[in-house]
Amino acid sequence: MSELYAMLVGCGDVGGRLARRLLAKGWAVSGLRRSVERLPEGVMPIRGDLEQPEIPPAWPARCPDYLIYCVSANQHDEAGYQAAYVEGMRRVLGWLADQGQRPRRLLFVSSSSVYAQQHGEWVDETSATEPDGYSGRLMLEAERLALDSGIPASVVRLTGIYGPGRQWLLNQVRQGYQVAQEPPLYGNRIHADDAAGLLAFLLEQDAKGVALDEHYLGVDDAPAPLAEVVAWLREYLEVTHWSDEQRVRRSGSKRCSNVRARALGWAPQYSSYKEGYAAILRGNEGQDLA
Repeated sequence: MSELYAMLVGCGDVGGRLARRLLAKGWAVSGLRRSVERLPEGVMPIRGDLEQPEIPPAWPARCPDYLIYCVSANQHDEAGYQAAYVEGMRRVLGWLADQGQRPRRLLFVSSSSVYAQQHGEWVDETSATEPDGYSGRLMLEAERLALDSGIPASVVRLTGIYGPGRQWLLNQVRQGYQVAQEPPLYGNRIHADDAAGLLAFLLEQDAKGVALDEHYLGVDDAPAPLAEVVAWLREYLEVTHWSDEQRVRRSGSKRCSNVRARALGWAPQYSSYKEGYAAILRGNEGQDLA
């Protein structure tokens, strides 16, 4: 078999988009998840549970060229993150070792929650990672497992993913919720298509022999204050009323940079929230680009 083979551990929204991109380029793709019925067409199913010690019966005999770990926690609490990211990563590495398999590269999909900056600072891959919450702390622990695995590895820290099925902010704007304007609360976003596109781009670069760094930030070109985003969406949606309910001020305010990924040659399709949300509201947000 001459085609490249990628195994996706956790194949939900972003993983599914990535799988379709790779399949369109002629890659073989398998996906490990509990409910394999929801895998995209063409993905070889591996029914498995990362919380169970037994290797999935359908684990392929062929060693994947690339393993992409892109799971989501079933519970959004400390126990859920520990199980999904730390113990799950450790379990998959054990299964690979048991089978004598060593992929060419491991991609671990992480989060910008590893950064604790709160005053609008610019953040890049060299910035301090001193999270003050369990999510960032456990993500860092899982990242270290991947990077210390003995398999060449890269960590992709995605920022706030939005897209179909991820329209919380749009719903808040439609209800007229208010948001604090001062000091500005900077947020960082990446459209789900661009998140998958960045992962596919990194895999393709590695396959070409391009040297990858250990860390990349997945974010669009334009971090923006939440109040600015809300104001733009209100105008676009022609929302004129305000709710009596004041939105709870969110914690954290930082500006993430995508300079490293861009220097490698990647560029987001949706360069800012304006292009991304406009596409969603036009109803064509689900188009995957090969």
